[in-house]
Order: sequence, then C-alpha cells, then structure tokens
Amino acid sequence: MKFIKNTAGNNQKEDADLIAEYKNTGDLDSLGTLYNKYMHLVFGVCLNYFKDEELSKDAVMQIFEELVTKLKIHEVQNFKSWLHVLTRNHCLMALRKSAKQNNVSLDDTFVENSEFVHLDIDNTKETQLTIMEKCMETLPEEQRKSVDLFYLQEKCYKEVADLTGYDMLKVKSYIQNGKRNLKICIEKNNSE
Repeated sequence: MKFIKNTAGNNQKEDADLIAEYKNTGDLDSLGTLYNKYMHLVFGVCLNYFKDEELSKDAVMQIFEELVTKLKIHEVQNFKSWLHVLTRNHCLMALRKSAKQNNVSLDDTFVENSEFVHLDIDNTKETQLTIMEKCMETLPEEQRKSVDLFYLQEKCYKEVADLTGYDMLKVKSYIQNGKRNLKICIEKNNSE
C-alpha cells in the first residue's frame, strides 16, 4: 500500500490557503478552485436528498452562490465538513420550501361548482372543529396569535416572532401555554 499517500493534512492546508486568498482578494477563481475539489461530493449529497439529477445540478450552482457570501462571514477550520453541513442545510430548506408550495388551495368557484359532489362531513369532526374554534377564542391574545401562526399557518418560531413582534422566548412560552390551555378547554367541552 505504498502508493497511497495520506494527503488529509495537505488538503486542509491547501483549503485554508485558498480560503484566506479568497477572503483577502475576493478572487472567485480561488473559490472556484476550492469548490471544484468537492463539487462531486456536493452533487452526491444533493442527489441523495432530491433524487433528481437536474435539481441536484441546480443546487450545486446555488450552493456555490451561497459560498460567495457565507465564506466571507464564517471562520472555517475544516472546509470539507463545513461544506457538507452547508449542502445538507440547503437541501433540507429547499425540500421544506417545496413541501409548503405543494399545498393546494381551493377557491370559491371550485366549491360552488354545481357538478361538485358534496361529501357528508362527519358530525364528530365538525363538532370538534367548532369546539376548537370556540376554545381558540378563549385564549389570551398573545397565545391565540402564536398558536394560530405556529400550528395553523405552519410558521416557525422565528417567523412567529417576526410577525407578532414578540420576543422569541415569549413566543415559545405563548405556544406552549396556548397549546396546554387549548387542550384543557377542548377536553372540558368534549366531556360536556
């Protein structure tokens, strides 16, 4: 096995030199050289998540565009590992975004269509929804807004905080307390 050389240390040193050169000069050729060494790995991770070659190729280019700004901001010790995390996060965010866009909205004309066959709605589900709506109204305003945005509109904690102007820790508290109060109210109304 003499022909195999341990180049891990050399790679990290070369990577660090290319990063330093890019940060100092903003030279995209240095960044391109660095990225080119790991592009096949980035593509492999993307392909693993997207299961689509064209989407993965697009993601490889988008990740390079992210690198242009993010590498200037972050202090990177091991570029290969850092790039893997960046790639994984990019893929997860893209999948999450596409899942949100796949929601189907029904407009009024669809429901009013005379050819539409109305389904019998299970009375228990309708009753439960009515109880939940009434219980939502009993919550304090902060809890009601936070629960509505988080659970019904599927916003993350940060989005809820941004939309309401509440502190992040307060948002988490409002959601937790609102969920608990909602559950108590629903159980109370179901038993009556």
